[in-house]
Amino acid sequence: MKNKNKTLAAWLAFAFGQLGIHRLYLYGWRDLLAWLHPATAALGWWGVQRVRLYGQDDQLAWVLVPLLGFTLAATALTAIYYGLMTPEKWNTKHNPELAPDSAAGRTNWFTMAAVIFALLVGTIALMSSIAFSFQRYFEYQVEEARKISR
Repeated sequence: MKNKNKTLAAWLAFAFGQLGIHRLYLYGWRDLLAWLHPATAALGWWGVQRVRLYGQDDQLAWVLVPLLGFTLAATALTAIYYGLMTPEKWNTKHNPELAPDSAAGRTNWFTMAAVIFALLVGTIALMSSIAFSFQRYFEYQVEEARKISR
């Protein structure tokens, strides 16, 4: 069994989280959650495509587009979690055959760079998804109120 490096896992979660590459790295090809990441992200990208084709009034896109943002935010949170995990906890969970303080679980500047970028991108993705969802919801409510008042 190969040692799992915390820095690599954090960067994989940040850069390729929507594809589930970080889960494949840590848990292997049989991990169900690794295969759910690209499926959820694909639904979100389909929502973006629907907005481009049909405009913002497409109600299915209201549901699908936030999936993309929430998936991006979740994988950024995963990168932050991996990056801030103590070496003892990391090695106990992912490298049980190594000493608890071995180099595979240590935090370095490259690990912290992944955490910082994940904070930046994850926050933007989460806030954008929330803003899009609420904006579309309230615009829909205004349209329905106008229909009732006629």
